[in-house]
Amino acid sequence: MALEYFDVAVLLVVLSLASWLVVKKRSRQSILWLSVFTLIYFGFYRNGCICSIGAIQNVTLSFASPAYTISLTALLFFVLPLGFTLFFGRTFCAAACPLGAIQDVVIIKPISLPKWLNKTLGLIPYLYLSLAVLFAATGTDFIICRYDPFVGIFRMDAKFHMVVLGVSFLLMGMFVARPYCRFLCPYGVLLSWMSRFSKWHMTITPSKCIQCKLCANSCPFDAIDYPTNEKEVLKSGLGPKKFLTYALVIPLWIAAGVFVGNRSHTFLSKANPDVFLAELLISKPEIKNDKDNIDVQTFLSSGKTLETLVSEAEIIRHKFYYGSMMAGGFMGLVIGLTLLNTVVFRKRQDYEPNRSNCLSCTRCMDFCPVEK
Repeated sequence: MALEYFDVAVLLVVLSLASWLVVKKRSRQSILWLSVFTLIYFGFYRNGCICSIGAIQNVTLSFASPAYTISLTALLFFVLPLGFTLFFGRTFCAAACPLGAIQDVVIIKPISLPKWLNKTLGLIPYLYLSLAVLFAATGTDFIICRYDPFVGIFRMDAKFHMVVLGVSFLLMGMFVARPYCRFLCPYGVLLSWMSRFSKWHMTITPSKCIQCKLCANSCPFDAIDYPTNEKEVLKSGLGPKKFLTYALVIPLWIAAGVFVGNRSHTFLSKANPDVFLAELLISKPEIKNDKDNIDVQTFLSSGKTLETLVSEAEIIRHKFYYGSMMAGGFMGLVIGLTLLNTVVFRKRQDYEPNRSNCLSCTRCMDFCPVEK
């Protein structure tokens, strides 16, 4: 327990240092060394646990189940990065997250992905977040922790397929920078929301931008917005009519998401061990005689009746019924807003970091030729 509180203190120090190095010091080299420390301490020494990303599930379950009490350290690991992001941008991603750090050190020759592909893949973290919250709220599983691609590397002990998954992410990350952070991390969704409103977000240039484009070429995450040309925007057909059309369609996207969630709740609920076991015992009563089925034999030895198990499974499935519709509606809203964002015109005079997607890695600062 004392070590967990020490972890919180270390996280607080790293977040403070990272925010200062990004916003004030503007030092890429310092951020790099700080991320190496994070990788060694939170990654290999602490085995990737406690994890701010996985804490999403602890927080969710604490709201959904009165019987579950979240520890103060897990709550702080969840809240502190969000608080710092609200003030300084995604400095947690820059140097305080071991999952980001291990990917950052393997970037060799990053390629730029097409905008449409970036936006499409960018929907996956929202889906992952929805499922993680749904599974945690129903007491089914902590899927973020179960399918963490790097925890097996940190602990030097994992199932073969998880080792392959982690190594695959690192190999991919040599050319597609930080694939987990950008296209899978559910905590990144929350950080993205907070970063949009950050008070002191990192800036590329310390003075007036000379539009040399070096920063945009140096960013491996495609997280720098270009200056806008109003004439080109008008030619592209963006305008109030298109905006209103996309905005009016959002309720239809939400309704479609709710429908899909409703239709999929039975399938999703089978991920819960109690629901799965109840269906198995009902559909195949002879399975009771299978001495090699550990789950069935454990249930039989527990003294619990099949009626009790079925009753508990029905309650869980009922939770999935409403939870799946909410998750589907959320995804419909996300898709609708994503499409709406493609027709929103924002006037920019200079190259600017996209507050939502910028990971505050400070690479662009090193390439900027403008001096203070």
